[in-house]
Amino acid sequence: MVRFPEATARLFHKIFVCKKCEGKIKADVRKVLLKKVSCRNCGGKSFRIIKSKR
Repeated sequence: MVRFPEATARLFHKIFVCKKCEGKIKADVRKVLLKKVSCRNCGGKSFRIIKSKR
């Protein structure tokens, strides 16, 4: 299967996962690092980068 740069950017760029409830959110990297973004579901402020399947 061929990977397109546009598709990988759409699926994995600027998307973070909440560490508490595993909810996904699309936000700027700098705002996530400064803890200015909160989760929609649980209100948590700790996120991780979404993992791409190899």
